[in-house]
Amino acid sequence: MSSSDTLEDLARVGVEAAMAAGAEHAEAWGESSTSRQIRIYDGRVESLSDAGGRGIGIRAFLGGRAGYSFGTDLTPDGLRAVAERAHGLAAVADPDEHAGLPAHNGATDVEGLESPAMGDWTTERKIELALAIDRAARSRRGVSQVENTVYSDGEGQAAIVNSNGFAASYAATQAWAYSSAFAGEGEDLMTGMGIGLGRDPGALDPEAIGLEAADRALALVGARQPGSRRCPVVLDAFVAASFAGFIGGMCSADAVQRGRSLFAGREGDAVADPGFALTDDGRHPDGPSTAPFDGEGSATRRTPLIAGGRLCGYLYDSRTARKGGRQTTANASRGSYRSQPSVGATNLVIEPGEGSLEDLVAQAGDGVYVTEVAGLHSGVNPVSGTFSVGASGRLIENGELGAAVREITIASDLVGMLRAVSAVGGQPRWVPLGGSVQAVPLLIGEMSMSGS
Repeated sequence: MSSSDTLEDLARVGVEAAMAAGAEHAEAWGESSTSRQIRIYDGRVESLSDAGGRGIGIRAFLGGRAGYSFGTDLTPDGLRAVAERAHGLAAVADPDEHAGLPAHNGATDVEGLESPAMGDWTTERKIELALAIDRAARSRRGVSQVENTVYSDGEGQAAIVNSNGFAASYAATQAWAYSSAFAGEGEDLMTGMGIGLGRDPGALDPEAIGLEAADRALALVGARQPGSRRCPVVLDAFVAASFAGFIGGMCSADAVQRGRSLFAGREGDAVADPGFALTDDGRHPDGPSTAPFDGEGSATRRTPLIAGGRLCGYLYDSRTARKGGRQTTANASRGSYRSQPSVGATNLVIEPGEGSLEDLVAQAGDGVYVTEVAGLHSGVNPVSGTFSVGASGRLIENGELGAAVREITIASDLVGMLRAVSAVGGQPRWVPLGGSVQAVPLLIGEMSMSGS
């Protein structure tokens, strides 16, 4: 293949090779990416890295069976070898009556995924941006150390071609940065993180990222373990995002069909306060996981998961949709060309309310403001929804933030917690931790908090 061959061209050759090998249907997914990372330590550039690559994965279908293989040799012989391996694996795979290509393909018109400004940023300007974040984190009195500051960006392209005649591709850019600051000393050493992301470096606010890291660390200095109680709890956006990510995973049709979700058989049930809404939005203009199509070539869309307090439905790829007698919601997700598609959320959005964090704290009266949780994914039972996780934050006293607290445990069950949501904050932000979630603070009317 020549250097001018596009990913679509290469994917098309892969599909043709799979069909020539004897596949009844075939699909090829191609990716190409470049990325850069700058790491700052102790106020200086510790490392710079630049990486890139491209590859193609091929699915072959034969007699109700599916096989998958991938490779980075994109010559005709290399693509043929990948296609023949995929066909060979399909021939010996276990039968799966639900395997196959989507019944319909398409692409959503999504603008702004690729920023032309990315190319205007030299390495020197990116280094200065990273150093500015680091300086901002260090500028707060009481910050003892900035563990590291990382800036990263990348450009990527993806293409899909299948034997039904569908072919599509897109390109996207992304830039993000974080800083981790320490405050206090000894056993009272606390850490805080600041994060920012956008389509290019110009979308990042270095001062805001650095100061957020510093302020989150400083807010926990002097934290002590409080007494146990049942009280209102305000979850900050980071924590709300973690819970939303777990809830989104439990809305996977695959988890539901395997009996591994607390939401199995509860479609239409009241599972939250009417003021709480959660949506999977694969075409959100600012979403980190936005794309014109999913990992199988289905047009991305906006899928309500919880609205008006009721469970609206589940997330499907084509296989789980056929198994459940539904239509795909375009939630076939791929980690990369190395992996087959499986059900996954795109951009989870907690629909924002109108109140500020201060409003939620005032409404709580006396309770706790949780800024960090530990062990969420191991501390939640996916079938019952019960959880007990470690947390830290600050007490809420007479409607204002008070002393810092740590070594507390908050416990409830997910549905009980969602039903107890009494206020939803505004000022949404993207939290790219364990997924793509647009989150806001939440006020939970009452939860169990265990301390001393």
